[in-house]
Amino acid sequence: MPQNKLVESLQETDALDYSNDAVQAFLQKHLNRDDGQSPKEQVLSIYYAVREHLRYNPYRLEFTPEALKASVIVNRTDGHCIDKAILMIACCRAIGVPARLGLAKVRNHIGTARLEKEMNTNILVPHGYVAVYLDNRWIKATPAFNKGLCDKLGVTPLDFDGETDSLFQEYNDKGGQFMEYLEDYDTFEDVPLDFMLQKMQEAYPSLFAKHFKHKKIVL
Repeated sequence: MPQNKLVESLQETDALDYSNDAVQAFLQKHLNRDDGQSPKEQVLSIYYAVREHLRYNPYRLEFTPEALKASVIVNRTDGHCIDKAILMIACCRAIGVPARLGLAKVRNHIGTARLEKEMNTNILVPHGYVAVYLDNRWIKATPAFNKGLCDKLGVTPLDFDGETDSLFQEYNDKGGQFMEYLEDYDTFEDVPLDFMLQKMQEAYPSLFAKHFKHKKIVL
């Protein structure tokens, strides 16, 4: 990985505003920087803290620059996958670990009837994940589904070891198909709001026509 790309993946941005007091307080709460934790151990602590801090909520979609800021997200009680990815990326950059936002198209097999009815499809766009740079390589992590939700859905919570990619669970605990990746849109140094809105409008034209006011959807 070229060094300039790693530098770009460490920068603070309007969305990834990790010097904000609320983000720093979140890190202070979940990391003990004086106990000799390695960067990988700190990233793992961040992953689990973000996974459990926000209850996963796919029904609240707000795609505005203000809403998609780590300092705003950290003060919420719930959020969708992109919200949670943004918070994890900001925290990783705050401790000096390069991190990027990954976006993908996934198929949802968990039977979220209300979501499917509104969207007229079980394809979710865009799904957000995190790419972190550890041990000289990029590794993917998905802190989206909190343990309480996984227990309710009958699927084992997604763990992350900092060494292998950790993406959505393919099957639930009974062997039924759970989530399926259809397309990876690559990773981004910052939050590509226009790109995300374009992909959503292409995937959900009727949803946009019905609900999309001021770049905000609340189902």
